[in-house]
Amino acid sequence: MNGRARKSAFQEDKVKSTYDSRIMKWFLRYLKPYRHLIGFSLLFLIFTTFFDLALPYITKIAIDHYIMPSYGEIVLQGKNPEFEEDLLRKYGEFLIPLGENRYLVDLSKIPKEERVFLEKKRYIARERYVVVRPDMGESALEQARSHPEVFKKVGELYIAPQSALGKLEKKSLMAIRGRDLSGVKKMALVFFLFLFLNFLFNFAQVYVLQYIGQRVMFDIRMRLLGHMIRLPVEFFDKNPVGRLVTRATNDISAINEMFTSVLIYVFKDVFLIVGIIFIMGRMNLRLTGIIFVLVPIIAYIAWEFRKRARDAYREVRAKLARLNAYLQESISGIRIIKLFVQESRMYGRFKEINREYYKANIKQILVYAVFRPLIEIISAFAVAMIVWYGGMEVLKQALSFGALVAFLSYVEMLFQPVKDLSEKYNIMQSAMAAGERIMGVLQEKPERRKGRVLEKIKGEIEFSHVWFAYEDENWVLRDVSFKVEAGKTVALVGPTGAGKTSIINLLLRFHEPQKGKILLDGVDIRELDLEFLRKQMAVVLQDVFIFSGDIKGNIRLFGEEIPDEQVHRVAEYVHAADFIRKLDGGYDSKLGERGVTLSFGQRQLLAFARALAFNPRILVLDEATSNIDTHTEILIQKGIRKMLKGRTSIVIAHRLSTIREADKIIVIYRGKVLEEGTHAELMKKKGLYYHLYMIQFGGKEEEPAPVEEEGPEEA
Repeated sequence: MNGRARKSAFQEDKVKSTYDSRIMKWFLRYLKPYRHLIGFSLLFLIFTTFFDLALPYITKIAIDHYIMPSYGEIVLQGKNPEFEEDLLRKYGEFLIPLGENRYLVDLSKIPKEERVFLEKKRYIARERYVVVRPDMGESALEQARSHPEVFKKVGELYIAPQSALGKLEKKSLMAIRGRDLSGVKKMALVFFLFLFLNFLFNFAQVYVLQYIGQRVMFDIRMRLLGHMIRLPVEFFDKNPVGRLVTRATNDISAINEMFTSVLIYVFKDVFLIVGIIFIMGRMNLRLTGIIFVLVPIIAYIAWEFRKRARDAYREVRAKLARLNAYLQESISGIRIIKLFVQESRMYGRFKEINREYYKANIKQILVYAVFRPLIEIISAFAVAMIVWYGGMEVLKQALSFGALVAFLSYVEMLFQPVKDLSEKYNIMQSAMAAGERIMGVLQEKPERRKGRVLEKIKGEIEFSHVWFAYEDENWVLRDVSFKVEAGKTVALVGPTGAGKTSIINLLLRFHEPQKGKILLDGVDIRELDLEFLRKQMAVVLQDVFIFSGDIKGNIRLFGEEIPDEQVHRVAEYVHAADFIRKLDGGYDSKLGERGVTLSFGQRQLLAFARALAFNPRILVLDEATSNIDTHTEILIQKGIRKMLKGRTSIVIAHRLSTIREADKIIVIYRGKVLEEGTHAELMKKKGLYYHLYMIQFGGKEEEPAPVEEEGPEEA
């Protein structure tokens, strides 16, 4: 991997901002097919918000209307006769005379503003009274009559100070306040009904939301994988496997968490805050204003947290990427580490990287550990202010006791979104970074796949003045031109790094040449349909990839269109059947990851069988016998001859004995075609091929290995 590729592969994406409208627009496109379900989710969210707001208010009603007595005493002072006469005239129908300019009145009948004024002028006494009326039933009247030490008879009414009710027995108290208790029960039933409905709507909302999230994750994964498998090979050369797997798993999950835990719940937070402010303002505007004095402080703390959390998050991500890269590299190269006894050094290096990651996490934890307690302190301070100022308002009749209790609940609800800010901010950062990375993959240009489909393929290949470089103008191939006639075998030889494998990559269109063209039956391969082109070829590489699964699945690459009979036939053809039959399960034997239970030679034999199973018109062997022992190579030579017969073939080999019978041998040196001809012609030239051959065989020509003429039936 070159320097530029390594940099792009391992550099960590930085979080540019907590919110990126470009990423959000991209994500919303995946939500569009589920907009109706999102509408239902938002509707359920509105209902749950309504129930959340209603529960404290139900408590307020229960306290103010049923638990706390509503009757108070008005005492006329004689200091302002005109005002007092106007007061008597205005509320005379609600006043119950107690004598000596004292009157009992249902305070709920007096508007709050006027009640506050009367309390301020000390016209209303602080004592509250329980009143037993004839319409409350004979049982309540009987209990009131039987307790003259508590109740005073005023006309048809019996009145008692609230503070004196403690003298009554439970039975008497239940009879006297039966109607209030009935009201409390009704409020409790309403409260539990709202709780149950809240549970139902919350369940429906969460279920629908999670369903949408899972569907969106499914869609993005399918889109991402569908795009990745159509990307050119050079993309995979620059990006390690673990990084790409993370894109399709962790990164998509991070976006789903943003949707299900942040995006939709932002609406609930807004609804809650607006609803709380409205209800609190209606109950007591001054107390609401005092609470909002704390808003600038909260805003400043949130701003500072956002800035510091972003920096800490960046550092943690960078250190984690470094840790993962080192772990992946160390585990992949564990055999080399053990071979050269570098375990201690590897452990020491890992300890250093792990300590840096630990320090970055501690720094991030410190940011979060400061933010949440600060918000908790401010929340507690807000509660203290409500208790202090709200308590005074209750004493002044400016606020009911039930409203004070509701205020405390609403303040707790008001601060909850702020308390959750740290968690939601972290989720947003992670999701934005994940979205940036996923979009980066999706913006990679895929292979151009559509093109011509030829009716009949002869298999003639021609490279015409081809120039190619993996990076800039560091040319790997320089003006390469050669021709492979249909049905002939051409061998490419040359020192390591000469450009032989690059020729194969260009033929398969894994890369595109910068100059020149490659022709198949006289047609530029860039004009051909990519799937059609690659179906005409089969490649046997030096490093054979074996998939997890069974033997026959690896031969036909899990394509059911190739029957078992053909699988068995090609295995016999390349002498792979011998070792397959010895395995437990035969062709159904399960192989581990990358075929670790097989030897290099056995994997190579499976690769030959795989290539032959697809019956290609063009066959490419890239060091295909390098991992096969001499005995197996002798056995497979006849199979190779049969495979090559009638097919256009390109063979890359360092073991020159394997390509002596090729129709043409092309010598590649430093990206150029240096020599070409048959084995005999090149030996006569005494050029590079001659020297390579003589070096390989100790200064004398090797006799070709004998190969039997009979063998298995052709595949």
